[in-house]
Amino acid sequence: MESRQRTFARRMRAEPTEAERVLWQWLRHDIKLTGSHFRRQAEIGPFIVDFASHKLRLIIELDGGQHEWQKEEDLSRTRQIEAAGYRILRFWNNDVLGNVEGVLHEIQRALPPTRDLSPSPTAAHLPAGEGEKRPPRRPRRTRRPPQA
Repeated sequence: MESRQRTFARRMRAEPTEAERVLWQWLRHDIKLTGSHFRRQAEIGPFIVDFASHKLRLIIELDGGQHEWQKEEDLSRTRQIEAAGYRILRFWNNDVLGNVEGVLHEIQRALPPTRDLSPSPTAAHLPAGEGEKRPPRRPRRTRRPPQA
């Protein structure tokens, strides 16, 4: 039997706010967030959060106008979620809708640095002298034909 909380989360996933829909597209498809598999309307203990990456222990909450008058409840909820080992980033809906690049920048800053996964030989695996860094080459000068 499914819990009421799970049913509520499913309904919230089916009917996202405009800000949730916009940010979800970015989190899911358009930005590189290494190791950050986010879930929408995820259960964290007794709470449902907007977006959660369990691996990174990171939660993103989008707040609408109702959060202006429920600050005390939000603070209590935040403390309990942080006690479970999660970090919470909060953004206003109008920030997501009007400045999604700034929101994404803040999310990116909260993530651990990404590693360069491209294969690159180390100097130890190269013949002598080939592992040194060289300055970039200058473009070749083209000779102009003499003017008559």
